[in-house]
Amino acid sequence: MRLGLMLGYWMPDPWDPTDLVQEAERLGYDSVWTAEAYGSDVFSPLCWVGARTTRIKLGTAIMQISARTPACAAMTAATIDHLSGGRLILGIGVSGPQVVEGWYGQPFPKPMGWTREFVALLREMLRREHPVTFRGDQYQLQHPGGARLGKPLKLIVSQSRAENQI
Repeated sequence: MRLGLMLGYWMPDPWDPTDLVQEAERLGYDSVWTAEAYGSDVFSPLCWVGARTTRIKLGTAIMQISARTPACAAMTAATIDHLSGGRLILGIGVSGPQVVEGWYGQPFPKPMGWTREFVALLREMLRREHPVTFRGDQYQLQHPGGARLGKPLKLIVSQSRAENQI
């Protein structure tokens, strides 16, 4: 059995979970988890406690896909995974129409299709096999309009672990 510590949302000042997370790590807990809705983001608290620990895995429960593009999520995940020595566990989800439409000001499309596209793009970006192109209902790389100057790019930061383990 593996134990995890759920921190949830970052709490108001002066709450600092560092001592709690360090004690969980000392006791052999496998992971610590944070969440986001429409307050604190999911990554900042993980970076805070991750910089003060050495072994405990750092999990998002969950990162809302409406809050970031797949490219932003890939860059953030690869960076935190690298800085933490390969400890990031990336849990994602669509949230709900109240938050997506009410907070992020985006339409709430078909959640399963949206998630499939996000995951496909995220995995392709993290694999770094080639510059990324994608044609989906929700995401299109390169953007078909605008200045028409976009070009296929490849993530320039390597992740610390084997492919798709974040």
